Amino acid sequence: MTLNDVITIVTDFVREHEAWAMPIVFILAFGESLAFLSLLLPATVILLGLGALIGESGISFWPIWAAAVAGAFFGDWISYWIGDHYKNRVGTLWPLSRNPQLLVRGHAFFERWGFFGAFIGRFFGPLRAVVPLVAGICAMPKFYFQLANITSAIIWAFGILAPGAFGIQWISHWID
Repeated sequence: MTLNDVITIVTDFVREHEAWAMPIVFILAFGESLAFLSLLLPATVILLGLGALIGESGISFWPIWAAAVAGAFFGDWISYWIGDHYKNRVGTLWPLSRNPQLLVRGHAFFERWGFFGAFIGRFFGPLRAVVPLVAGICAMPKFYFQLANITSAIIWAFGILAPGAFGIQWISHWID
């Protein structure tokens, strides 16, 4: 099964069962932001496809956006908690034990950028789930982490869904 097959299956399912759009988007955003799982789940591409589906089908954007924000927020929050609770033992867990450079890169990124690293990390592929983990390991104050977490989740969710949702609507408005 290819990535295109997965995207097609998920978008077709949501097209046929719009009531499932919010929980599916929540799960995808959560999985994309959760340490370990994000390295295995191609959620970004699926969420981009769902954004286009929103624009094409007329599904309300804002509830889907809120589900993406919540999923991303809670995924990072749990990743932070894992790092805070398990500290350096996290590196012995799979898949980080097979890819220790991810944790090293995440640590260097966080050490260099601090609060802004926790914010910016959401927007960079593999760092997305590693930076919150490292923020927990480094005992970043919870308030500052959560501030970076919620603001980046709001912007990330909009950036991942809006181009498809509003771009399709804008194009169809000008074509009609």
